[in-house]
Amino acid sequence: MKSIIIIGSGILGASAAFHAAKSGAAVTLVDRGDRGQATGVAAGIVCPWISQRRNKAWYGLAKSGAAYYPRLIQDLEKQGQKETGYKQVGIVSIHEDSKLDKMEQKARERREEAPEMGDIKRLTPEETKQLLPYASEAYGSLYVSGAARVDGRAVRDALIQAAVKLGARQITGDASLVIKDGEVVGVSAAGQEFVADSIVSAGGAWAAELFRPLGLLLDVVPQKAQILHLQADENTTSEWPVAMVPYGQYVVPFKDGRIVAGATHENDAGFDVKMTAGGVHHILDKVLDAVPRLARTEMAGAATGFRPATPNALPFIGQVPGHRNLFAANGLGASGLTAGPYLGSQLAKLALEELPEIDLSLYDIEEVFQRC
Repeated sequence: MKSIIIIGSGILGASAAFHAAKSGAAVTLVDRGDRGQATGVAAGIVCPWISQRRNKAWYGLAKSGAAYYPRLIQDLEKQGQKETGYKQVGIVSIHEDSKLDKMEQKARERREEAPEMGDIKRLTPEETKQLLPYASEAYGSLYVSGAARVDGRAVRDALIQAAVKLGARQITGDASLVIKDGEVVGVSAAGQEFVADSIVSAGGAWAAELFRPLGLLLDVVPQKAQILHLQADENTTSEWPVAMVPYGQYVVPFKDGRIVAGATHENDAGFDVKMTAGGVHHILDKVLDAVPRLARTEMAGAATGFRPATPNALPFIGQVPGHRNLFAANGLGASGLTAGPYLGSQLAKLALEELPEIDLSLYDIEEVFQRC
């Protein structure tokens, strides 16, 4: 039986743990529970097909992540995990007509290779309001039926619980690498040493510090996201579609009137966990223009998370340079909930010496590591 230690239990590490345990490996999952972990506070929209981002490597991974979700959810349900936080509810992308024209064209081009998109339909303002009652009367939208919402905390917890059911063990503690004769052989955490055939870093925005004792600098930095939690009086919100609105903002309705709106993209805030007046204003200013009836909802809370960002805005995955049994993946940024479960499955394959389905050269780990 192969053994694997995974450092970091966000969406990426949790997925790697589940898939490795499902493959029969002995899995140890270590996390110290940093405040502001992106997965735990995030609400996601699984709909990469209408993105105007042109990078083919990013789109390929996000597309694979979206297509993988239904199969993953079935696997989790077989393990007894019914509360996965994932539901296909469709999306309304609310924008001016000129933007919708380009979005619709791109979506229809991509649908040939992504039938999981479902139906694509251009909606009038009135039709948009029928699906999303809080929407503005000033904008139409593009509707894509195959889009889904994701509760980051719920899907992460489902992955971890399923992994534990399959024999994985969880350790809470600050992990450091155990190095003998220049080789990484395990991890020290919670006053114990754990040895394994493979060690995996999935530490998100905090991952860089793990590699400094090896003389390696990892170019991953935190991007701060502020997110608002709203409470509506309606109890039908579970069936509402998610919404994308101008300036990169979103509205994600959940059941029982819970609605999440966000988010900021702050590249110079470091690990500052404060909710700021500027951040709240930025979100509400953009969101209320497209979904004005949100102004009537109760401010039920807010959260701050830190997305892991790389210089080229692409994730990476691979064997850490110079260390045959040390692996890492990171840098998913705002695509974490879309691509994280799928990339985690590929990370598990890599660490267990199985052949990944993706072209690793597109997500080159060599580009983000430098010698101190």
